[in-house]
Amino acid sequence: MRTKKDINLIKELLLKHFNKPETELNFANLYELLVAVMLSAQCTDKRVNLLTPALFENYPNVEALSKAKLGSVKLLIKSCSFYNNKATNLIKMAKSVMENFEGEIPLERDKLMTLAGVGQKTANVVLIEFAQANLMAVDTHVFRVSHRLGLSKAKTPELTEVDLVKAFKTELNYLHQAMVLFGRYTCKAVKPQCDKCFLYELCKSKDKVIIK
Repeated sequence: MRTKKDINLIKELLLKHFNKPETELNFANLYELLVAVMLSAQCTDKRVNLLTPALFENYPNVEALSKAKLGSVKLLIKSCSFYNNKATNLIKMAKSVMENFEGEIPLERDKLMTLAGVGQKTANVVLIEFAQANLMAVDTHVFRVSHRLGLSKAKTPELTEVDLVKAFKTELNYLHQAMVLFGRYTCKAVKPQCDKCFLYELCKSKDKVIIK
């Protein structure tokens, strides 16, 4: 693990470079955010943004989605990875919101996680983006970045989340999205752009490209 001084510098540089970043998913309300985040699992935000306009036009709210036909939802999201399971979970989620939460999507993590297709990461992302909650969500980008920077050695996203929360403590919502964007555009899985990296001097990863 890094020293407290290193951690604070990494935190400072991430917050300075990205300046209160937000998700690249397009949404107009809590319902659209939840659906978009559910669809984004193992799928790019760009792909999700291409298919959600038609989905939301056909099902503009949670009540409409709860009454949707499975085949129709599948057809609308078929370009998304794992669309069969996602379509099933979207409808189950909407039905649960109608039946158990009086049609209002809950903004408590434990309650969100009772919904079909909503795990801890998805719940955290929704609360981070909609309520600016001081939470950390670990996707593939955050997992990669945190390990390359030596902020965690944990084997799972859940345990990596624990390490990051312990290390950073505050402004986790902004740090989550900063790490997502940093991993997406700079600290890529393949051919990381080390020559453009503002954390280059702090990186000790075996994947680091030495710049002469």
